[in-house]
Amino acid sequence: MQSTKEESKKLERLTLMAGTVHTEANKVEEAEPDLKGKKLSWGKLRQFDSFHLEAGRIPNINDHAMKDGWTKTLALAFQSVGVVYGDIGTSPLYVYSSTFTDGIKKKDDILGVLSLILYTLIFIPLIKYVFIVLWANDDGDGGTFALYSLISRHVKISLIPNQQAEDAMLSNYKLETPSRKLKRAQWIKHKLESSKMLQVVLFLFTILATSMIIGDGVLTPAISVLSAVSGIKVKAASLLQGQIALISIVILVLLFSVQRFGTDKVGYAFAPIIVLWFTLIGGIGLYNLVKYDVGVLRAFNPKYIVDYFRRNGKKAWTSLGGIVLCITGTEAMFADLSHFSVRAIQISFSAVVFPAVSLAYIGQASYLTKFPEEVDNTFYKSIPGPLFWPSFIIAIAAAIIASQAMISGAFSIIQQSQGLSCFPRVRVVHTSTEYEGQVYIPEINYTLMVASVLVTGIFRSTTNIGNAYGIAVVSVMLITTALVTLVMLLIWKTSIWWISLFLIVIGGIEAIYLSAVLSKFIKGGFLPLALAFFLMLIMGIWHYVHVKHYNFELENKVSSNYIQELALDRNITRIPGIGLLYSELVQGIPPIFRLFMEKIPSIHSVFVFVSVKRLPISKVEPHERFLFRQLEPREFRLFKCVVRYGYKDAIEAAKDFEKTLIRQLKEFIYHEFLIQEGGSPLQNAPLEDPATEATESNQRRAGSNTIHADETLKAQGSAGNSSGSILPANSNRSANSSGRRVGALIPAIEEEKQYIQKEMEKGVVYLLGETEMVAKPNSSIIKRVVVNNIYHFIRRNFRQGDEAMSIPKARLLKVGVTYEI
Repeated sequence: MQSTKEESKKLERLTLMAGTVHTEANKVEEAEPDLKGKKLSWGKLRQFDSFHLEAGRIPNINDHAMKDGWTKTLALAFQSVGVVYGDIGTSPLYVYSSTFTDGIKKKDDILGVLSLILYTLIFIPLIKYVFIVLWANDDGDGGTFALYSLISRHVKISLIPNQQAEDAMLSNYKLETPSRKLKRAQWIKHKLESSKMLQVVLFLFTILATSMIIGDGVLTPAISVLSAVSGIKVKAASLLQGQIALISIVILVLLFSVQRFGTDKVGYAFAPIIVLWFTLIGGIGLYNLVKYDVGVLRAFNPKYIVDYFRRNGKKAWTSLGGIVLCITGTEAMFADLSHFSVRAIQISFSAVVFPAVSLAYIGQASYLTKFPEEVDNTFYKSIPGPLFWPSFIIAIAAAIIASQAMISGAFSIIQQSQGLSCFPRVRVVHTSTEYEGQVYIPEINYTLMVASVLVTGIFRSTTNIGNAYGIAVVSVMLITTALVTLVMLLIWKTSIWWISLFLIVIGGIEAIYLSAVLSKFIKGGFLPLALAFFLMLIMGIWHYVHVKHYNFELENKVSSNYIQELALDRNITRIPGIGLLYSELVQGIPPIFRLFMEKIPSIHSVFVFVSVKRLPISKVEPHERFLFRQLEPREFRLFKCVVRYGYKDAIEAAKDFEKTLIRQLKEFIYHEFLIQEGGSPLQNAPLEDPATEATESNQRRAGSNTIHADETLKAQGSAGNSSGSILPANSNRSANSSGRRVGALIPAIEEEKQYIQKEMEKGVVYLLGETEMVAKPNSSIIKRVVVNNIYHFIRRNFRQGDEAMSIPKARLLKVGVTYEI
């Protein structure tokens, strides 16, 4: 009797929340046109193969914008020093030697170069990144993919047509309808959504920047370690450059070999060393400034930049390829934002990094005014004698930390690329239970190690590697500027004057630097472009075929009539247990299902079509991950399930995944049964109306054991009244009447849940299609080479789908099928 009363109260609460959910539906309807450009209504969603909502809008427990206390912010700022700034902090080791490759001809050139360094640090890391770009984060995540993700939530630029109105209801989605007052944003949005070419160009720019950052995982260890080790020549002049390169290679091999142990608690472990490094270079810079020539502070006058170019002309322009190395690693401030906060990064850079690095360059310039002939190894030669060996050891440690950060960053980016179907499947190992961003990819680690060792062994000098490094650095920055400009236009809706100023000043500076570094193409600059081209080729081809595969299944999906006929076919055998058919198709049943039934005319007692979907957000809260729908006829027990992941989410191991899925399925059956059979006022609305138990369900899944009716009424009633609830005036009486009939439904509900549980205990079987993609016979020769040769080669040499999802071989059934695209 007590159970019946509780169920009655539950049903009453579901009814009271209908008005609020309907209001949310109206918001999505305004924001989301359907695939044909018409307005969606909840009454029509079912025909687009949509789902009831198991998760509504809830407070985001991981809200990055949440205000942290000063104690936590300062702690994060301290940690960020150890993770983010190793690369930019080791740049003083090689900037002057990479700039004055032919020596210093005139002492006034030192002031010109110093002025360029100082203003480059001010305009790019400080103004652009610290005060502008950091705010363009994707709910706390930064980097190129985060920017692309942020834009794709507001504009339908995804090449895979799997958008659902329900996605906008996720707590991390934070979709805002563009203001109709700003026609500019709407016009740009329309252009992007209607132009396939612009969508492809935006995607290519994104993977180009991504490829460049992965390439940094090769170049950063090479140049950082080699420049740090080169300092030993000050005390051991007899060492040859080849021997120094060999020592660097040994360090690099050791560095990459320990990656498998992970970088747990990396912030606290590395921060003291990097803080000591910044203290050291800042202090040495201040010492040199006072000792040799305080007059170099005149470099803050930009007149010296003009004079430098007037004196040297084209030579000054080519020297920018060395000067730009002073901002290597700047992109890490944005890419590693998810581990910290905007305010923490701003404090750490402004208070620690910028002053220390600036003093280091000023001190070296002061030293060079007295000893211009020692430009080849300025940093080490300017160190006071007693501090040399401590500085040498700390420099190597800082170089290793800088390399570690870029290698880990490359792993994270490849994980994101794989999540968005832009990279072949590789084994991703999560090395920390506390820091979910810490991953290790064995195949990529050894590839980066071999490439980094080859670069160090072939180039041997920081000057040649610097030529390559500069192109990678500036290319990524320029693409970030373009994407942030789009964010300003579409999302922030900034004044066109501020946007123009940002694009002209920042973009202009970066364009000039890019032109300079490209002039060194044949002197090593070709390397990052070659690496980027190779990676873009892999990523582009993989995504192209993936999109074609998805569109093929969408065009050939199984009709609902086929399911109805299957249910009536007496020749179909029902097998004990639960079957899970995996696919990525969201809108319908994949054609592989028909092939399964033709080959094996039998189906499990409970069958679930599982669609794994990646969303343009970094993370999906676990209690919002599953969307279910039951296919007709209900007694056939066929379900469609969309499992939603963010681009940083990891797919659980098969054992954990199936337990979660079955638990969520039973909960769905419970609530679906109450709504459809309980005689509530919801039956007066269309069946498609997703007036579900969003708030109560989410709170329960988040850990709340009891939700009182008066609390739910207080939370939901005001929202429903303010928005104009569609419930009839006698909704309370109707709910009570329905509640009296709930008692009769409880046994049937429990019986259905127990049936699911028993079938699970009999075994869960995974079904996958072994899809062979081939180009149509009448395709162009380029398409046939790309699909039939290159794609097949990539696919054969990377992990298969069942391996990536850790599906047990003993419970896996595959059926081969060939798709002509």
